[in-house]
Amino acid sequence: MTDYTPLWSPVRIGATDLDNRVALAPMTRISATEDGHATERMAAYYRRFARGGFGLLITEGIYPDTAYGQGYLYQPGIATEEQAKSWAKVVDGVHAAGAKIFAQLMHAGAQSQGNRYVDSTVGPSAVAPKGEQLGFYRGEGPFPVPAEITPDQMQEVRDGFVRAALHAQQAGFDGVEIHGANGYLLDQFLTDYLNQRTDNYGGSPENRVRFAAEICRDIRDAVGPDMTVGIRISQSKVSDPDHRWSGGVDEAEAIFAALGATGIDFIHTTEYNATAPAFEDAEQTLAALAKQYSGVTVIANGKLDDPASAVSLLADGSADLIALGKGALANRNWPHLVRNNLEFGELDGSVFAPYADVKDWELEETA
Repeated sequence: MTDYTPLWSPVRIGATDLDNRVALAPMTRISATEDGHATERMAAYYRRFARGGFGLLITEGIYPDTAYGQGYLYQPGIATEEQAKSWAKVVDGVHAAGAKIFAQLMHAGAQSQGNRYVDSTVGPSAVAPKGEQLGFYRGEGPFPVPAEITPDQMQEVRDGFVRAALHAQQAGFDGVEIHGANGYLLDQFLTDYLNQRTDNYGGSPENRVRFAAEICRDIRDAVGPDMTVGIRISQSKVSDPDHRWSGGVDEAEAIFAALGATGIDFIHTTEYNATAPAFEDAEQTLAALAKQYSGVTVIANGKLDDPASAVSLLADGSADLIALGKGALANRNWPHLVRNNLEFGELDGSVFAPYADVKDWELEETA
């Protein structure tokens, strides 16, 4: 019988002490007000996971500025003082239920499907993301070709991330996670076919990770040592789930070493299957590579709803925490169920229909 006790051991990430090693992964739920304010419904949604035993909650992606950052209509923001204040009720509810909460800061870049501030998009180069927009996030049709972001606009993005992190700190969040995964702006810079720049931000992996690393340093310096700072990294994208880094382990080393040197506290890797090798010609998982080359705390996400799989990553040292996405949506009290050897429920597909917004039934309290 598998020993699940590693899941329940306390852990410290940066300045944040956690009661266990089970986190809620960030998931876009497009349930904010039209002007990007967090709502009572959102507060109840997050509070339910906290009461279900998750030690750490990471919010859905929150847009950081009032320019090109927003990715979805009814996505929450933290770009303004008013938006930041609206998050206090979410944070307070999570804390009252005994959990900690990080704000995920997300700039959509070329992968934006809806933005109330601008009608166009920017990316590292004038190359459209693959695939089509997601209907359950109110998108339709192919992604438009973005304008190539200018150096001045890149500085505005950096400034926006810093302001957003400071707003998160003011709202009481325990930490921030920079979204560098899943095809959004910072991941677009990491992606060879989307980044065709010939300046210091294009070409080699060391150049392509530079923008993300600069933002990590900016935020680390701005919020000080009392707030936890990390970044989420993936190979796959919303619009290109099969993408892999062409440079394999060498590219992973360059990316994770650069990020680990910025002073951040953690890296959150997300793959379709966190326990599978990251590359065909290598045995290590992406989490293990992040751990090896960054030297910081690692959170692993990807098909870990089976507690035996989750424990395996902790036991072999590949990761320090595990994060659940769809597994948490199926069982909002997953830690309670595992602790008490109770059966899991199945994921209700209506959670994504017609839109992936928070439904009334999701707010019903469970043991």
